[in-house]
Amino acid sequence: MGPLLTTPRLELAPMSLAMVEAVMLGKRETAEAIAEAKLPDAWPGAALIERAFSASLDRIRAAPEERLWGDRLIVIRSDGNRGPRCIVGSVVFHGRPGPDGVAEVAYGVEEASQGLGYATEATRACVDWALTQPGVVAVTATTAAWHRASLRVIQKIGMSPIGTRDHDLLGELLVFELRR
Repeated sequence: MGPLLTTPRLELAPMSLAMVEAVMLGKRETAEAIAEAKLPDAWPGAALIERAFSASLDRIRAAPEERLWGDRLIVIRSDGNRGPRCIVGSVVFHGRPGPDGVAEVAYGVEEASQGLGYATEATRACVDWALTQPGVVAVTATTAAWHRASLRVIQKIGMSPIGTRDHDLLGELLVFELRR
């Protein structure tokens, strides 16, 4: 799962199996207690779960260290003026990298907190962490060409285009990479 990461504005808390279970089962109060932070109003929801967790709950339970490798909650750091800590998104990897040493990252920020740089700040910290892990040689990210906000995050963290990939539902996705 990895250590707690911090940035100037954020805490990037490792995603635990208990947190995933609470979110996937729609147990909002339990998830907030585990995270010690408020969830966005729209969370947990079916759309979030489908985007953030590519594996079934049973598969995550069977191998949480593999499936939740590097996954983190994006929590706004409390500065004493804001009230309770709150979760604004997540950065997830698609499991522990395989023998090729390539980790794939995805990220999302709840609607009311978009456009404030949280995705860039959090994703940069998580990608930097991943590139220091043994055996990791690169981190990739994919997005649709029309998804301007996602493209800005990818460009701001220094990823370079390396090709395309077809997706069953989304069509052609652009693939970006940052190497060690």
